Amino acid sequence: MRIGAYNQVAQVYGSQKISKSYGAGSVNATSTLDKVSFSNIGKDMQVAKNALKNVPDVREDKVNALKASIADGTYQVSSENFADKLIAAFEAKAI
Repeated sequence: MRIGAYNQVAQVYGSQKISKSYGAGSVNATSTLDKVSFSNIGKDMQVAKNALKNVPDVREDKVNALKASIADGTYQVSSENFADKLIAAFEAKAI
């Protein structure tokens, strides 16, 4: 059994004082506490993430208005815009 390896494992998992002896002298090692710090960008991202939790994924008012106009037959589609988007989609898949 390697005593040195045991001391290294004990340092990782324990908070007890570990002493290693090397030849005539001895060295005392104590475990330290780890610290975590976040950058300002990370903090800003967390604030944005929390703000987005409160926003619904679907805008119900827009969806309901579109559903109502389709059901009434008043929804108008520009044939020119439809053709442009159809051609753009076809070109994107052809490449």
